[in-house]
Amino acid sequence: MNALRADVRLGVVTRSEKGCLVVTREETDAVHALPVERVVDATGAGDLFAAGFLVGLSRGNDYRDAARLGVLAAAEVIQHLGARPETSLKQLAEQSGLAG
Repeated sequence: MNALRADVRLGVVTRSEKGCLVVTREETDAVHALPVERVVDATGAGDLFAAGFLVGLSRGNDYRDAARLGVLAAAEVIQHLGARPETSLKQLAEQSGLAG
């Protein structure tokens, strides 16, 4: 984490079922993964996490809420086969209080 902090202003390290770490030059913040009933297929989880995180940042969310969006998207996609969400991520975000 120290090496990452020294090289970039913002970094995110995903940690599977443990969620992720958001690293800035000032701090490291843990965001927990969401519980899922059953992991079926991890294909696309990293891409969906990144997409959710970047959407959050582009909409002006703070780093922690952006990471929560990423965690939410990844949790949805690992519960079924394939890399595309089967549920509306926008609706999931709204239900979680993360839509902006």
